[in-house]
Amino acid sequence: MALLANALATGGGLVALILTFGGISGAHFNPVVSLAAVLRRELSGREAGLYMLAQIVGAFCGVAAAHGMFGEPLFFASQHIRTGPSQWWSEFVATFGLLAVIFGCSRSRPDAVPYAVASYIVGAYWFTSSTSFANPAVTLARAATNTFSGIRPSDVPGFIVAQLVGAVVATVFFGWLLRDKAPLSLDLMANAGEDRTVKPLHD
Repeated sequence: MALLANALATGGGLVALILTFGGISGAHFNPVVSLAAVLRRELSGREAGLYMLAQIVGAFCGVAAAHGMFGEPLFFASQHIRTGPSQWWSEFVATFGLLAVIFGCSRSRPDAVPYAVASYIVGAYWFTSSTSFANPAVTLARAATNTFSGIRPSDVPGFIVAQLVGAVVATVFFGWLLRDKAPLSLDLMANAGEDRTVKPLHD
């Protein structure tokens, strides 16, 4: 029940946040999506670095806000063990799949991207043994909570490496798979629910 509640809350919140911030920042919530934009030459390294800094700061602010609402210390190190090949592979699959949804859905159904991304995350909570972090900023922040969703700080590097590898492989693979299609910017998510002009699309 805790996993179901966590998955539904995350999915619902993600739809709302993407729709809210898509037109402002392209809904840049995830460093691996910003990295993919750099690899696709849609974002400069400097811009991506600033986005990633904001993403990490925002993730820790989220932890503090959640703890404050439930009367917990703002930050406390997680003791939740999440490590080993199966967990790392799960994070690779989760991250690869997330970018697959973004790349593919943005081309065919840009208006549906917020819902597709959120639906994928809700599903990935259940079909991955790691419960699908798929986000380095979230991974770092979840090391600062000893709740159900946390990750032991010493387990963080393995997760982040797997996420980065998954992102790079997905970017290269879909760059090849969609090579004969019209150019598509990751920035399209900023346009979800508006017009079809190419703008920042980011989870």
